[in-house]
Amino acid sequence: MLSVLLTALYVVVCLLLLIVVLMQQGKGGGLTANFGGSGSDAAFGARAGASLLTRTTTVLGALFMVGAMTLAILGQRDETSSVLSGVEGPGLQPPAPVSIPTAIDPAQETPDEEPADPPAEPE
Repeated sequence: MLSVLLTALYVVVCLLLLIVVLMQQGKGGGLTANFGGSGSDAAFGARAGASLLTRTTTVLGALFMVGAMTLAILGQRDETSSVLSGVEGPGLQPPAPVSIPTAIDPAQETPDEEPADPPAEPE
């Protein structure tokens, strides 16, 4: 029951994170701006104060990582070790024994087709 509740909460966090990231405004050229491209941002220089969307993204990103780790740990503690453990099925069937003939009766042999004409020799 707890894992179902945590999974539902994790899906909500994922959707909110997606929405918040898509709502953010682009900052410019990103890393290329630091190497002579357009933009005035320094590589590790001072930045303006974080907006509400930036703080929300940070919090939701942290919740995303913690939720992923929590669900992974809960998934390992379950008694089932496979998705299909508990599903009734045919399982592994032993292969049928193969019988190899020991002798061939010449009376039952069928004659091969007549040999083809040998290829003509070039002139």
